This record gives sequence, C-alpha cells and structure tokens, in this order.
Amino acid sequence: MQRVLAVTSLPDSAIEASAAFFADYLLEARSILREGESDALAIILPPAPRDHDDWRRALARDLARESAPKRVNVIGGAGEGLDETLAYLGNAPGVTGQYCPLHE
Repeated sequence: MQRVLAVTSLPDSAIEASAAFFADYLLEARSILREGESDALAIILPPAPRDHDDWRRALARDLARESAPKRVNVIGGAGEGLDETLAYLGNAPGVTGQYCPLHE
C-alpha cells in the first residue's frame, strides 16, 4: 500500500523551499515510512520552477535509500496527471527514488 504526503505550500526560492521541507515535513515522512502498514510513500510537492529540481531529486533518492526496501518517490506539481502518476507509482514495485515533475 502506498501512502501519500501532500505538501501544499513551500517558499518560492529553491533554497528556502528545501529548508522548509526538511524542517517541516521530513520527520512526518520518516514516521509514515516507519509504520508497518505501507510499503511506499509518494510525496507531492507544489509546482515549482526547474531550479527546485536538484533538491527534489536528492530528497527522493536519499530518502528512498534510507528507507529501503520501502519505496519513496516525489511528485512535483498538481492538476492533470497527478492521479495517473500516483496510480502508476503505487503499482510499480520496482520504481523508487524518483522525482516526477508534472508539466503544467
């Protein structure tokens, strides 16, 4: 079963958004992963410019490594394609540590 952590708001600046995520949401993500009922976590982040891609990729990659064999993926964006991406990731047992930016 895949759990979802939806982050609805982060600062516009990439460095500030990264700091805010790690300060405000990392413990919650780790708590979800420690629970025995889920084998995967999808983190949904709000839409952001491309300068946010590096920290989001690092988040997906590093949290997935830390949490193996549980899977962690990060989705950037909202709206069209979100439900389909969540469904795909929920049914793709070999996919982990990926950042999936949705195109507006």
